[in-house]
Amino acid sequence: MMRNPTPPPPPIPVTLITGFLGSGKTTLLNALLKHEGMSDTAVIVNEFGEIGIDHLLVEQVDEGIIEMSSGCLCCTIRGDLVNTLEDLLRRLDNHRIKPFARVIIETTGLADPAPILHTIMTHPYLVMRYRLSAIVTTIDAVNAAATFDQHEESVKQAAVADRLVLTKTDLLQNEDELAPLTARLKSLNPAAALLLAARGEAVPDALFDAGLFDPASKSANVRRWLNEEAYKDAHHGAHHRQDVNRHDACIEAFCLTKSMPLAESAFQMFLELLQAEYGKGLLRLKGIVALREDPEHPVVIHAVQHVLHPPVRLESWPDEDQRTRLVFIMRDISKTMISDLFDAFVDPRSARSAAIAANRNNPLALGPGRALLDDTPDV
Repeated sequence: MMRNPTPPPPPIPVTLITGFLGSGKTTLLNALLKHEGMSDTAVIVNEFGEIGIDHLLVEQVDEGIIEMSSGCLCCTIRGDLVNTLEDLLRRLDNHRIKPFARVIIETTGLADPAPILHTIMTHPYLVMRYRLSAIVTTIDAVNAAATFDQHEESVKQAAVADRLVLTKTDLLQNEDELAPLTARLKSLNPAAALLLAARGEAVPDALFDAGLFDPASKSANVRRWLNEEAYKDAHHGAHHRQDVNRHDACIEAFCLTKSMPLAESAFQMFLELLQAEYGKGLLRLKGIVALREDPEHPVVIHAVQHVLHPPVRLESWPDEDQRTRLVFIMRDISKTMISDLFDAFVDPRSARSAAIAANRNNPLALGPGRALLDDTPDV
């Protein structure tokens, strides 16, 4: 008699902590690891990263891995991130290290988060064993404005985050000085939660449970992850204003919604063309989608540039709002261009007019002879 194969274990959530040089990643991470309940955490740091862990070292558990006083495991990236993540799984499966419930990856201050996200979202084996839980970006409240003006990487780190942790706020004369910075962050990334480290808001419960790629996740997480309500009050169109920094000006965040369920094939074609034509500027896309073929079980999607994370189908809607909601963070691409493309595929009432407008104005950059629809009479 054949035995049923053992089902794979649930994917392990991965949180990425990023932020510019000197923004407080070290302080935040060390504080987090002291919290009760964080002992079952594996921490991955760059070999030349900023995390000071020497004082936390207890003993060498295995080659390249140490156990810290909090009980957490810590290892450095040797070779590339894929090797490190695979090595952790091998040691876990072979019982060479103690079990861990989550992974935290700390990046260097100049790192672009996109390649790390690609690694987690595209590797055929890692995508089965890990899931992206959240991107946390630390923001130096004292120096952030100047850093944003001078370094495009810091703007991108803020734009893709699920959580923005403001550090060093205790060094300001008063909290009123935060107003210009928080307004700027809300313009860059309306959906990200702003947490003040000095107030003790940056705790594990607030940072690590933002992921949607586990079907067993609580439904409330979907709402918090999308946070599309933030777009109702956010000021969009920053790329049209003359008073913003050039790095901010090229980034636009917006939300698209549809009340009627979408045909799966049409939505899939929209995603394929979006990534093919605009992948370089697609900093992040996340959403919950009602498909016509199964509207009672929404699908959660997440994309970074040219990479789409395997969609997750939920058991039910997280609330009474059963609309399709897509949150975009784009660089050098306007909301109008994406909205027209979206309507051309998923809204039969506007597909013809949107395609004709696309051909005339060429927002899709498809080139001569590659129109979506010919401007011919209906039959």
